[in-house]
Amino acid sequence: MIYTVTFNPALDYIMHIPHMSSGEINRSSSEHLFCGGKGINVSIVLRHLGAESVAMGFQAGFTGNEIVRQLELQGIHTNFVALSRGNSRINVKVKGETETDLNGNGPDITEDEFRQLLDKISVLTGDDTLVLAGSIPACLSSDAYQKIMEQLADRNVKVVVDAERELLVKTLPYHPFLIKPNHHELGGVFGVSCTNEQEIICCIKEIQKMGARNVLVSRAGDGAIFGDEDGSVYRIQAPFGTVKNSVGAGDSMVAGFLKGYGSSVPLALKFAASAGSATAFSEDLAERDEIINLLPKVLISQI
Repeated sequence: MIYTVTFNPALDYIMHIPHMSSGEINRSSSEHLFCGGKGINVSIVLRHLGAESVAMGFQAGFTGNEIVRQLELQGIHTNFVALSRGNSRINVKVKGETETDLNGNGPDITEDEFRQLLDKISVLTGDDTLVLAGSIPACLSSDAYQKIMEQLADRNVKVVVDAERELLVKTLPYHPFLIKPNHHELGGVFGVSCTNEQEIICCIKEIQKMGARNVLVSRAGDGAIFGDEDGSVYRIQAPFGTVKNSVGAGDSMVAGFLKGYGSSVPLALKFAASAGSATAFSEDLAERDEIINLLPKVLISQI
């Protein structure tokens, strides 16, 4: 089974306001309400692709209950820790001539509540995959992912980490199965820019020496570079299209990779690029048909 963890999930309230004026009353032309959070996005796209997962993390108050309700309506299993205080976030996304995000902080998580999550994760075995995605709330220490992986160190669980800088680096001694930085995030680990393919490959090799097994580096419209744990490096050329949405594209790549990995690495990379691109080309997370239609347009070559 695939398990995803979202520490700070949200309800994303998206408002389309063609012409917004600061200091005045603005009326939207349409509104949409979605569950948000990187791990949740992975679970949703996996569900669209016909793969089951369990969404985990923390929920609080009436907004947390609504997140769980919406996920279960979509057929996604949930196993969240219910927090004793506060409410899960509502993030307001205003889309118009420009895009403006108003993101909440979310509720505080106590050490006891964090241990409850550790207890839920402790049942995972070598047949399972765990996705740790996104940032850690300020109320918890930056080694939260490290503590999770430390607990699973002898379980042979495939752990996927999609995080930045210190949060990512602290997981490397535990040899995550897959990390998925973008090229800016990868360069940030080493204090370099990663502006070209060769620089990206050099950084992939270095971060593998630090403990990462497989490394998938997204490059927006330039596709992606994948470093396999067997030493092979692949170039992924993404399909062309009109970008409508940048939210969730990286999470969709993770979902696509996990969907295709059981067959072969090239197929996993095709699914990853197709899922990421399909989300970028649509208003919401990609649906199955959108992903499948892009598969033939993704080109994979070994470098």
